[in-house]
Amino acid sequence: MVKIAACGTWTSPIGSADVAEAGGGLQWVDTHRDQVWWATSRPDEGGRVGLLRDGVDLLPAPWNVRNRVHEYGGRPFVVLTTPDGDRVAFTHWADQRVYLFDPDNPEPTPLTPEPERHHGLRYSDLTAGPHDTEVWCVRETVTGDARTDVHRDLVAIPLDGSPVRVIAASHHFMTGPRLSPDGRHVAWVGWNHPAMPWDGTELCLAPIGTSDHVVLAGGPDEAICQFEWDTDNSLLALTDPDGWWNLHRIGIDGSRKNLAPVTEELGGPMWRLGHRYFATINPGRYAVLRGTHLAVLDERTGTVTDVDTDLPVWSSQLTVHDGVVVDGAAGPHDETALVTLDLSNGELTHLTGGDTPPHEAYLPIPEERVFTGPDGQDIPAYVYAPRNPEYAVPEGEKPPYLVHVHGGPTSRAVPVLDTDFAYFTSRGIGVVSVNYGGSTGYGRAFRERLREQWGVVDVNDCATVAQALADEGTADPTRLAIRGGSAGGWTAAASMTTVKTYRCAMIAFPILDLGGWTGDGGETHDFESRYVEGLVGALPDAAQRYTDRSPSHRVDHLAGPVLLLQGLEDEICPPDQADRFVAALDGTGIPHAYLTFEGEQHGFRKAETITAAIEAELSFYGQVFGFTPPDVPHLELRT
Repeated sequence: MVKIAACGTWTSPIGSADVAEAGGGLQWVDTHRDQVWWATSRPDEGGRVGLLRDGVDLLPAPWNVRNRVHEYGGRPFVVLTTPDGDRVAFTHWADQRVYLFDPDNPEPTPLTPEPERHHGLRYSDLTAGPHDTEVWCVRETVTGDARTDVHRDLVAIPLDGSPVRVIAASHHFMTGPRLSPDGRHVAWVGWNHPAMPWDGTELCLAPIGTSDHVVLAGGPDEAICQFEWDTDNSLLALTDPDGWWNLHRIGIDGSRKNLAPVTEELGGPMWRLGHRYFATINPGRYAVLRGTHLAVLDERTGTVTDVDTDLPVWSSQLTVHDGVVVDGAAGPHDETALVTLDLSNGELTHLTGGDTPPHEAYLPIPEERVFTGPDGQDIPAYVYAPRNPEYAVPEGEKPPYLVHVHGGPTSRAVPVLDTDFAYFTSRGIGVVSVNYGGSTGYGRAFRERLREQWGVVDVNDCATVAQALADEGTADPTRLAIRGGSAGGWTAAASMTTVKTYRCAMIAFPILDLGGWTGDGGETHDFESRYVEGLVGALPDAAQRYTDRSPSHRVDHLAGPVLLLQGLEDEICPPDQADRFVAALDGTGIPHAYLTFEGEQHGFRKAETITAAIEAELSFYGQVFGFTPPDVPHLELRT
């Protein structure tokens, strides 16, 4: 029998432990001959990343296949074929060194020297060098005490223990080097401050044995997000000279051809080194991601055609072996699972996951909608209405809604099973996830709506969606909240200090003071230390803008209670800013809570952290919105 009960008081079989379990998952995918390799994070093991071959975990704890290049990390392993058999090189989080092991007798031995300072040498985007006798990759060297004191090289790491040697060092930031099929050339992508890799990058080419390079493609307004060698004399590259990431063939003589011109995104932002948005099926046919959908690009016909599958969201880990796609895929009721898809007959096989999700009747169904901003600009969003077969909303009550702000901000929301969202929707609290101006997936022009407008366009777009849901009667206008982490935490905090749309906010590992989030401010890492120049404006001309938009300078404008969550080892958004923000809040009379977590970096990886965070958030909403959620600890708010 369906019970009538106030939103937020519903009981649900989807618990905080389910949210924590879903916090892990697929990280990196590769194939070697007919073997499938992947890395996966394990919240129940302190968030360490394991390495599997055909489903067998090869490295027990404490091995942690992860690195901190750019602080977000990148592709952490490569499988090599040597005269002694297959060998695997990987990066280990604890010391950031590269190790080598025999997968049939896993006793890893270090290939790189022990750094003089903790994590002083870091390696990422590993690939095979000539004849699989070396590992080629990016190396970061910490050169001083400031977070921006970092130098990068492209290096070769011999398997025989010989010293590491430098291949090239063209730009401040670079992807891993790739050797041409004939072994005569090496290619890589590079870029310099203040550009981010989705702003402008350069595809570089050098003869083997010299670092003197030429630029084949790219520039200040063109960004290559992936490249692979095609033939001895040409490369394939996802690049956007026309405002959309399309697949191009680029000759080493500088010639260029767009293989299938479409006004759609086939690539995405290079937040981590080693993403794969396309893979060759056979000459002239390529598996690609059209937005999030798996598709086949046919060069002969110049077309991009979706592959018919039940999973609409595919990961940027595409690999193809003998006509079979291997990748992570997900859907509205399916978490990301590793699957194979035989393109010859459409047969889909799950290597992980694939079971009917537990509590399927309690999972929300995302509704894709497009809202209209005051300037007439489209604002895409996914609406997740409350869903629980055991409960109904009392007559006359409208559910509270949470506006979820994705991170980045150069990123996007996608319609996949998100247990975070289901935790709330199954308790009678709706969620809407907004692709505000600046999000990816809609072309460069949409991305650049946020140029110098961070804290304005994102705030206004989210508020527009929230208000529209309230005006149409979907959401209770008096019980709207905003939540987000990292850049999403920025937008949540900026919203609470500039608009009156929301009653409260959950703000996780946020940016709160733009002045500190610059190269001179010293409160963020090198990769993003000049990101805000594009998002807010160049200094010193935009200095007043930095002050005016920073939530840390507008605490007296705060519209309501806030919950802050922070990892104490976060090098991207260190706790310094959250500490200062909360210190300014104390004594103001505004209810707030601040939870910090030992051993957590940017984003939470430990099961106990994820559990504590989601339960605290629910208790927080209950206290602000006036309901008592069952079976969660009471969060103490201070004023």
